[in-house]
Amino acid sequence: MNSHALNESLLQEEGGLKTLAPRPTTVEGTGLTQHFLAELFVKHINDAGLLTLKQLMQRLALSGPVIENIISFLRKEVLIEVHSRGFEHRELFYGLTQRGRDYAFDAIAKSGYVGPAPVPIDLYREVVSAQSIHRYTVTRDQFCRAFSKVTLKAELKDQLGPALNSGRAIFIYGPAGTGKTYITQKMLGLFDDSCLIPYSLEIDGCVVSLFDPLIHHPVEELKVNPNLRLNDDYDARFVLCERPVVITGGELGMDMLEVNYNPVLKEYQAPLQLKANNGMFIIDDMGRQRATPMEIFNRWIVPLEEHKDYLTLGAGKHVQTPFDQVVVFSSNINPLDLADEAFLRRIGYKVYFGFLEPNHYEQIWRQECADRNIPFDPELLHYALYQLHGTKGVALRPCHPRDLLGMAWDRFQYQGGDGQLQPEHLDWAWNSYFVSLDEQKQMTER
Repeated sequence: MNSHALNESLLQEEGGLKTLAPRPTTVEGTGLTQHFLAELFVKHINDAGLLTLKQLMQRLALSGPVIENIISFLRKEVLIEVHSRGFEHRELFYGLTQRGRDYAFDAIAKSGYVGPAPVPIDLYREVVSAQSIHRYTVTRDQFCRAFSKVTLKAELKDQLGPALNSGRAIFIYGPAGTGKTYITQKMLGLFDDSCLIPYSLEIDGCVVSLFDPLIHHPVEELKVNPNLRLNDDYDARFVLCERPVVITGGELGMDMLEVNYNPVLKEYQAPLQLKANNGMFIIDDMGRQRATPMEIFNRWIVPLEEHKDYLTLGAGKHVQTPFDQVVVFSSNINPLDLADEAFLRRIGYKVYFGFLEPNHYEQIWRQECADRNIPFDPELLHYALYQLHGTKGVALRPCHPRDLLGMAWDRFQYQGGDGQLQPEHLDWAWNSYFVSLDEQKQMTER
């Protein structure tokens, strides 16, 4: 059984999730202290006013026995009281006493987090390791199936496939428009299994929010019925999600790679690489970020080599966290202009995306015609290749068939859509798409 199959069986076979992250039935089983849970408990009631046992289970993502234990403790401390809403409401409601409200205000002053109970960092490390992205083995057959409708040189496939299995970072580079971003994002489809993502982490009494709905997408069953997680045997403080993917571009700054603290809300937010664990982290257009390439590279020298990251919380607390992700750098700048050779050696695979050969250009042209329901005309393709690209000395890029055909089709429809695309439509698209040297010269002279 290969590592992909091992990971699938771990997460998908009956009892697999229960074994990976069993649902705690005692306070001790949560890995959190009774005092910590009591503070989180009263913050929820303070937020809502009155809550039933079922509502508390849903809000804190904890089992009934754990909630009942905390209720018993809070009642003994005279921090909560029981309310009834008449005979038609058979459930009991829990509210705060005056002493409980004071207790809640003190808890909020320390931490503004009000959400599902967090997962202790030690348990998180174990779960991340068990469902590591590096357990997933990509085979040539899988790669070819995933890219069956994509025009990609065989040698590039044979570089990218092993690179994904290596556990090392990948640097994809080449001229603009050669398909780097498209192919990089297409690789996401190769990782088609799921993993457990916690709502938040508990680190030395601090809560760091981790689940991000923009990055973490629950599997289809949970999208349809979110309450299913309360009926499962695995720890409801986790959400079963598709493997996460973080994609950043020019907006990336060094602050996004560190734990962020909001002093107004008194909440910690996980950095991007923590949210990307068990998935992929893609830095697109490398060299154009708010942070310099060397700042990013130096920040990640240790994580890339040791698969461990070191984060800082308030009051100077340092914590070791997993760094389990496929890291992809993509740039149209020569790697030697971005980093020194010493760092580039730490990146196992450098994959160059160059210009197309005419036969590959034709494959993309045919695919674009099929996607847009444009009748394929070999004479029109010949005109594009030899009368436009050839005479004007413009290299063939994967983006050109899509862009030129799209703009020519826009022109064709604007003129009434009678007949079929003609060379004049391509001429118009070409002149609209490329900057004229004459126009550029005129602008320079002004």
